[in-house]
Amino acid sequence: MSKTQYSFSHDASLKGAPTGFILPIRDVRASVGAGFIYPLIGTMSTMPGLPTRPCFFDIDVDLTTGKVLGLS
Repeated sequence: MSKTQYSFSHDASLKGAPTGFILPIRDVRASVGAGFIYPLIGTMSTMPGLPTRPCFFDIDVDLTTGKVLGLS
């Protein structure tokens, strides 16, 4: 679970290891391929996952013309 670099809580003004705070979870997402779920807290953003089949499998070179196929 991500946190700020200043505190174990979600609030950077609560320095160190505060107690008695409530962690506001705004969403819970599943990473099905990896097999786990994770909470989103505050304004944290995530990166998209990779496809199950890499796109380079669809790229080829026509040996007679030298043109690259599958890029557009």
